[in-house]
Amino acid sequence: MASITFDNIGKVYPGGTRAIYDTNIHVDDGEFVVLVGPSGCGKSTLLRMVAGLEDVTEGQLSIGDRVVNDVSPKDRDIAMVFQNYALYPHMTVFDNMAFGLKLRKMNRDEIQRRVEDAARTLEITELLDRKPKALSGGQRQRVAMGRAIVREPSAFLMDEPLSNLDAKLRVQMRSELGLLHARLATTTLYVTHDQVEAMTMGDRVAVLRAIGGKEVTNLQQIASPRTLYDDPTNLFVAGFIGSPSMNFIYGTVESEGDRVFAKFASQRVEVDRSRLAERQTLSNFTGKEIVIGLRPEGFEVKEAASSDMIVENRTLNIDVGLVEQLGSEAFIHFEMASRPVITPELQELLEDEGTDIETLGDATKFTARVDPDMTPKPNSKATLVVDTTKMHFFDPETGLAIT
Repeated sequence: MASITFDNIGKVYPGGTRAIYDTNIHVDDGEFVVLVGPSGCGKSTLLRMVAGLEDVTEGQLSIGDRVVNDVSPKDRDIAMVFQNYALYPHMTVFDNMAFGLKLRKMNRDEIQRRVEDAARTLEITELLDRKPKALSGGQRQRVAMGRAIVREPSAFLMDEPLSNLDAKLRVQMRSELGLLHARLATTTLYVTHDQVEAMTMGDRVAVLRAIGGKEVTNLQQIASPRTLYDDPTNLFVAGFIGSPSMNFIYGTVESEGDRVFAKFASQRVEVDRSRLAERQTLSNFTGKEIVIGLRPEGFEVKEAASSDMIVENRTLNIDVGLVEQLGSEAFIHFEMASRPVITPELQELLEDEGTDIETLGDATKFTARVDPDMTPKPNSKATLVVDTTKMHFFDPETGLAIT
């Protein structure tokens, strides 16, 4: 096994198009790190650099203690699992898994041992004599994984390997990949656009953003899934991580003695005393405009609020719009009078769609995740209690979190 290190990595394509700039990521030996972000953010490009399928334009790329910028792909001791499985249709499962070992002229008995061991691990022993056309999507994915495992590489590289599976099978395969990594403890770099997949699988997650050719780093934050969720470093990470995504609204800070309030639209809530350091920093923004972030689960319908939840100075009076019942939870959609916050992610979406920001109006849309048994009716009035321990605050000029 080996670590993987991106040291000030950059990628400029012929013609001058820049895809990657000044990106620094270190994957520890045996660690499972996920690269996640929207289309065009450079995650697959970084993975292909490690595989040797893309040249490194700037910086230094290392696998273990060896710099591999100029090392050919076959000499890097890595195994890659692709999105489309890339199985040979005329070969049996056994031969597909053994093919790379045969090219390396490995002993026949050793090939047999490795293939059978991998097949047992992946529970595909009974499939070894079949050809790919006789397999389901999940079985083909296991074969592709087996072909990588038999090589016993220093690192696995996985490029959206579950994207072709249906939703139920993806959930199952996520769990199985997690168990497989725990068993093999091989360094793994995994690429996905699905943030749920990233959060459930990675020891750490690197959130990347498209740079549009600018000389700013693609890497927005790399941390454990819980840290990304609880302490996003900027508006982009806060808006990208979480489903439904975080609600944003412009507001101001008001101070009264040792009490700090966040005011937005026609509402005013007190910042929880448990966030003392953040309250003290927030007081520096008194009278200034900030961006306030509220996750959907940071609300409760007042009638359903738990007895230990502080209600005073923490309520919102809303006009309920759409209500979505999902069985285990419900989503309430409502609006507040405030111009929408144009996060980096929304900015990119609007540009892709050719939408003029001026046409968005003066209403900010909110989503609250609530108890399905205490959900108000659509087009009614309701009072929500805000869990202010889960509020986030950002500087609108820099987009950085206020901490």
